[in-house]
Amino acid sequence: MGTILIKNANIVNRGSIKKASVLVKDNIIQSVGCTDTVADRIIDATGMYLLPGVIDDHVHFRDPGLTHKATMASESRLAALGGVTTIFDMPNTKPQTTTLQALEDKFSYASDNCLVNYSFYLGATNDNIAEIEKLQTGQACGVKLFMGSSTGNMLVDGKESLNRLFSASPVIIAAHCEDQQIIEQNIERYKKECQGEPSVEYHHLIRSIEACYSSTSTAIELANNNNARLHVMHVSTDKELSLFEDKPLDRSKKITAEFCPHHLFFTDKDMAATHGGIKCNPAIKGEECRKALRTALSTNKCDVVGTDHAPHIWSEKQGGALTAASGMPLLPYSLNVMFELMDMGYISVTQIVEKMAHNQATLFGIQKRGFIEPGYFADLVLVAKESFTADGANLPSICKWSPFTGHKFDWNIKYTLVNGNIINNCGVLNTDYRGQRVKFE
Repeated sequence: MGTILIKNANIVNRGSIKKASVLVKDNIIQSVGCTDTVADRIIDATGMYLLPGVIDDHVHFRDPGLTHKATMASESRLAALGGVTTIFDMPNTKPQTTTLQALEDKFSYASDNCLVNYSFYLGATNDNIAEIEKLQTGQACGVKLFMGSSTGNMLVDGKESLNRLFSASPVIIAAHCEDQQIIEQNIERYKKECQGEPSVEYHHLIRSIEACYSSTSTAIELANNNNARLHVMHVSTDKELSLFEDKPLDRSKKITAEFCPHHLFFTDKDMAATHGGIKCNPAIKGEECRKALRTALSTNKCDVVGTDHAPHIWSEKQGGALTAASGMPLLPYSLNVMFELMDMGYISVTQIVEKMAHNQATLFGIQKRGFIEPGYFADLVLVAKESFTADGANLPSICKWSPFTGHKFDWNIKYTLVNGNIINNCGVLNTDYRGQRVKFE
């Protein structure tokens, strides 16, 4: 593999920025702040930010069984383009990843197909708590809990099952929180009001602020009662923010929150302009929620930023609030969105690194990733001040669309290194490389 010298970069790590060079040998960062030295490959990073590779704790790669939408190969290419070097993939596939055997089968498949580093969640159901109890620490990144039916039939709503899960899980519980009873009541209300299926513009009213708040409150109560570690995914409302502590993340912080780029970027008013493309669960809410999330982004109420990348082919996105598919592809542009929010004053570049790499490594106990330090795996991304216009049709995906198409971004991902391998060289991908299974402390 040889050596790579990244010269004159603005290195962002542990809350500071310094101009220096980084030497990579084989898979590992050998030195930071080194003087010029002989290397097999030299990258002049003058004027660029060098960040730890993004660790995305929340993606849906659709493999196995839903490969008409996406595959492990196609979506890991999008990850590489977006500066994402590690992904944690969700279990609502066909078959669902709800057994230890299915989990190991997925790891085996990823070793042959995933360009970036990977781990997987074991999915919770009302009937597989015994399987979760057999899970070994480090065998999965976490257990995924749907406390509101999203995609797939994985709703856990039995009181006994929930209490047993929160008391028994040996790993972090990552929860999708929406109250299904409130959602069903809203569906009936708006079906009557609209005399049939409501349009997609009603989606945020059906999957309402109250549905999110009620479910998140319940999940936090369950976690506190059972001394469990709970990670609330895709927080989407201003009201939920009151439930989280503004406390720096360390391993003792038991209740954590994830924000997503689409809830920070769009509002419900964008539904029509995107022709339903931004329909997702939980729904994108109004301007007051977006403003509150943006304001909280720089605080410790937001622990991590993950995408909830969830591709569908465009024909599946057609229909009303009850029939159009929920979810959108987000991976290629998540880091670009965060840099745009930086330019708007909502977050600093050091906080971007904290919430997209450092904190994931701390929260999940990832070994030797998420920081730019000697001895760590060389998962790195170089970002330049360079304008471009997003175009989903030209991405190496199956779905061939993006909610950001036509938007001009002022920052561009130039290089992505995974374990010291350049897999994204100014938009040209090395599709022969395969990432590694993530190890946990």
